[in-house]
Amino acid sequence: MPVRRLPDNPSIEWLRKQAKTLLRRDSAALVAEFHPRPPQTLTLSDAQLVIARMYGFASWPRLKAHLDTVARHSRSPHLVEPADDLPAEFLRLACLTYGADYPGRTGEADRLLARHPDLATANVFTMAATGSAGALTDALADALAADPGLARAQGGPFGWEPLLYLAYARLTAPGDPVAAARLLLRCGADPNAGFLWEGLTSPFTALTGVFGGGEGDQPAHPHGPALARLLLEAGADPNDSQTLYNRGLGGSFSDDVSHLEVLLEFGLGTGTGGPWHRRLGPTIQSPRQLMREELATAALRGGPRRARLLLAHGAEVDGRGEHPAYGGRTPYELALLNGHTEVAEVLAAAGASADLPELDAFVAACMRADAAAVAAFGPEVLARALAAFPGLINRAAGLGKTEAVRLLAGLGFDVDHRQGSTPLHDAAWNDDVDTVRALIELGADPATTDTRFQATALGWAEHGGRHRVAAVLREAAHRREPSSGSG
Repeated sequence: MPVRRLPDNPSIEWLRKQAKTLLRRDSAALVAEFHPRPPQTLTLSDAQLVIARMYGFASWPRLKAHLDTVARHSRSPHLVEPADDLPAEFLRLACLTYGADYPGRTGEADRLLARHPDLATANVFTMAATGSAGALTDALADALAADPGLARAQGGPFGWEPLLYLAYARLTAPGDPVAAARLLLRCGADPNAGFLWEGLTSPFTALTGVFGGGEGDQPAHPHGPALARLLLEAGADPNDSQTLYNRGLGGSFSDDVSHLEVLLEFGLGTGTGGPWHRRLGPTIQSPRQLMREELATAALRGGPRRARLLLAHGAEVDGRGEHPAYGGRTPYELALLNGHTEVAEVLAAAGASADLPELDAFVAACMRADAAAVAAFGPEVLARALAAFPGLINRAAGLGKTEAVRLLAGLGFDVDHRQGSTPLHDAAWNDDVDTVRALIELGADPATTDTRFQATALGWAEHGGRHRVAAVLREAAHRREPSSGSG
């Protein structure tokens, strides 16, 4: 029986209840699998040991210590309320929070700083966020010279170290964040500084902040490349799982490999995983597994440059990612099923192969927009696919497969199919003008709302700053408005 993944931010009470349930039921199979010396009569301590080992921990005290570690490093920056204290409010607005980020938020911090320029040097945290070092001001250098311990102090609205405020700030005000970061590191700042967002055991590190990205498509730091290299040279571990997610599986996708190139240069996929791996143990993925996840992402989302780069650095061609989005598939299967022909060719050249079942082969043909191959399957397979995969057109739209969208609509797939969002929402969020135009031509209704926010595709585009698509959707909505006039 495989070790189970511990849920994010579990409580000790929940785990104790699991142990008591096991004690009452006395599950012999579970005890035999996870107890090193299965007793004839199970005690509560035995049940707790089984639960701990089931989640990958050697003992119940080790599991409890893990929960203490999570609690110690957990932060919820997106839940911090506005403050009357100006330095705290400035920092709250200036930094990415991954939950309360909205267009113009950091601009509010810029305006606050313009009205109160002394905020830049109010404390070590605002000095770090504004890059108050180097030629502009010696305030940060003076503060650290007086008290070097400030470089690792925790404070401000988020309870962060100064280096994190620097990495997550997105200000346009002039400053020298690279010089400020160098000064903080020289005075003892931790290059692996980070926090656990809501207890999520994928650390949001300084590197994570610098690289940006994520489900809200948060921007990278304006000095991102230089800051990332500085952090890595100072000892930041390149096996940064949240950076990889934010720039890969999470948010909009591009085949940009600049972040991977620098992480691979400094050892991504090798080593022990650094201090966060030591802290979080079996709940954090190994460097080897991170490489599997990245190759699976390249295959799922269509990144031939990523695939080539990862394979050249030792990624396993048939390694499976653990995230539910991969569905337990190999990278080659993912590339085929999502119509990423070039990625599939890269993987095949590296030795990958697959024998897809009939329905999967039909899906693959649809996603690569191979009309002749689709027709060869016949109406019975099409009927099964319509019943089994009604959201296939959503997938095609989200991946920018415009011709596949046209093919699927012609086969009877609903252009307004809602699985949370519609194909039009997914294409709009990606600022994919071609697919949005195709969907509108095929009859997609711009007035349809998603199920979570009750917003139209235009609402999504405006919220995400997708200005090109927003213009197309406004025009489409205008054309659909009933004309007024007297009869």
